Amino acid sequence: MATTRTTDPWHALLEEGREEQLVAQARYSARPAERGPLPADLHPALLEALTRTGIDEVFSHQAETLASAREGNTIVTTGTASGKSLAFNMPVLDTLARDRRARAIYIYPTKALAQDQARKLHAMRARFLRPAIYDGDTPREERRAIKSNSNLILTNPDMLNVGIMPHHRQWGDVLANLAWIVVDEAHVYRGVFGSHVANVLRRLRRLARAYGTEPRFVLTSATIANPVELAEELTGTEFRLVDRDGAPHSERQIAMWNPPLLDENTGARTSSLSEAAGVLARLVEDGVRTICFLKSRRGVELIQKFTKLRLEDAGRGDLAELIAPYRAGYTPQQRRDIEHRLAEGELMAVCATSALELGIDVGELDAAIVVTFPGTVASLRQMWGRAGRRRTGLAMYIAGDDALDQFFCRHPHEFLDRAVEAAILDHESEEIHLAHLAAAAYELPLTDEDAEILGPRWRAYAETLVRLGALREKGDAFYPRGDEFPAGRIALRSSSVDSYAVIEERAGEVIGNVEAGRAFNTVHPGAVYLHMGASYEVDELDLRGKRALVRRFEGDWYTQPKTETETFIEEVRAQRILGTGVELNFGVVDVTEQVVAFQKKRVSDHEVLDLLPVDLPEQRFVTQALWYVLPDKLLTDEFPLDVLQGSLHAAEHSQIAVLPLIAMVDRWDIGGLSTAYHAQTGKPTIFIYDGHPGGVGITRLGYGAFERICDDALRLISECPCKSGCPSCVQSPKCGNLNEPLNKNGAAELLKRVVGV
Repeated sequence: MATTRTTDPWHALLEEGREEQLVAQARYSARPAERGPLPADLHPALLEALTRTGIDEVFSHQAETLASAREGNTIVTTGTASGKSLAFNMPVLDTLARDRRARAIYIYPTKALAQDQARKLHAMRARFLRPAIYDGDTPREERRAIKSNSNLILTNPDMLNVGIMPHHRQWGDVLANLAWIVVDEAHVYRGVFGSHVANVLRRLRRLARAYGTEPRFVLTSATIANPVELAEELTGTEFRLVDRDGAPHSERQIAMWNPPLLDENTGARTSSLSEAAGVLARLVEDGVRTICFLKSRRGVELIQKFTKLRLEDAGRGDLAELIAPYRAGYTPQQRRDIEHRLAEGELMAVCATSALELGIDVGELDAAIVVTFPGTVASLRQMWGRAGRRRTGLAMYIAGDDALDQFFCRHPHEFLDRAVEAAILDHESEEIHLAHLAAAAYELPLTDEDAEILGPRWRAYAETLVRLGALREKGDAFYPRGDEFPAGRIALRSSSVDSYAVIEERAGEVIGNVEAGRAFNTVHPGAVYLHMGASYEVDELDLRGKRALVRRFEGDWYTQPKTETETFIEEVRAQRILGTGVELNFGVVDVTEQVVAFQKKRVSDHEVLDLLPVDLPEQRFVTQALWYVLPDKLLTDEFPLDVLQGSLHAAEHSQIAVLPLIAMVDRWDIGGLSTAYHAQTGKPTIFIYDGHPGGVGITRLGYGAFERICDDALRLISECPCKSGCPSCVQSPKCGNLNEPLNKNGAAELLKRVVGV
């Protein structure tokens, strides 16, 4: 720990919070750069272009990446703003300068990142370089010229999947001369998205090989526990690692902030959104340019709205107009405008989802606030790294009343010293892999030669597709059946390829969009929908037309959906009996979810105002799950039916809350169901399942570490000072049953009996 310096513009704020809110502080020292001259063996035209843009030396990791990439596939993992773009640009652009026919593809997870990089490449004004963006926003009249002329194509996995690889014959010259593939921000590709992208990259390698090339890969990543494993899982080939960061780092002040406790019995705290708005308003008033991160799109809108109100109440309406929200669901033009205003210094603050976590140039920022734990330490540090690049920066974490947030506040040093997690993905997750094999067969027939890239089990999966009617076998090859376009049915980023347009009904204007998988929860009839700081109420959800009709709304409440969930066990893949007689299983389950009602809750104190029914269809998906069955001997007279159901429900919530402690996942990626009687097991059973169709290995990891999950959940419940359960231990913000019933003490006793404590 270090003493706070009075020169910091946030000094007064932290001093005022020292009595209650400020849980812990730390100060990380500045670190000098390790620099060297530009490598003399780069092509003269590239050296000239780099010098023209003011680059006359490189950091040590940039030089190391150049040397490594010349030898083989390389992943570079260094801190935020450490110059990873130059690290991969040097080997790639050197090749393009030497070989006029050579091509390269840069893959970014977002369009904004590609545009940011394209601006920097164009600024080099290198005669040999012909960069172009090819994504869904690229005008159709420009697309043919890009395929013919551009030697560096910037795109995203989505466009590769549907716009490039299925039409590879139009891209023959690119594929036949493809020398490099760069995958930026590779740590983003985990879970469902990562499992999809791993298949996309294998399909790209397969096509390149068919056209006679073996392109070399360079991947970049934020610091994670398993960078080489991630790179090899994503691409299916071996990698070298560059991880010694030679970039300078400014001094950084770390502050952990916990909203004040309002009621010790209920565990109620001041809302993290309200607390964040107060902190953000204070920093803006003190002239501190700030980025404020939150996972929830709705929360981003609320923080921006509350901050503006506070500044207006303080007579600083001029500053209130200099704060903008930023999230997915905005139109491309809305996002570009916010990015430009932020980079140019026209905004004092932006409230953003993880859409701005990545390496877009956001200009000089002084502070980065992360509101509630973002799911992983890796993401937290990536977000913190967005501020204080050239001078001392403030990195702040504002806890929510969520169980994991409060667990960290009770153990702040464990939190600050916590190691980054490993990224999880499973390219052979059945539902995902089958879809991509069908797409690969559409591109080129599947044969035994594909085993090296697609994996040794490709044939068994292909035979499954034959049985499903998606492929046909002829000779030793598998061909698509019918003329359908398989890649068009693959949604890389969600469980559904469809989305719902959100339309302001009076003007008839599309103001946003919502993924189909989220639509029933967020834009059901009567839902309050937030967009660009304004509130709207949903009048109608048109299921056939896939649109939500909304109108401006001035009420003081928000809405929370109530869902009913059922599980059906399809297959047991692993089973073990614990010493206490508990039967633990891992396998495949069929999940049915239905939004049946919603609560209206007052914004100020979250009091429930009403519960109203809705009529929406069921949503079904098959996924991986762990579940455990409780034997009769564990459930004595202390667990009558009402106590048992509340205890099971609370235990389920606490175990889901601590799963992110062992895996690079978010609790929103995990679903659960607890029941005092399950039709198939005939006994009390708790299910924890991957929240996406097919699953990606989250609960498989949980099955292997089940005892640790029970221990952590028991610790979480036992340490919480509330009397009967609160958001900091057994209540869940995503509970479809609106956190009813819950029994904190019963859950603690149940977990003790499960693990035999």
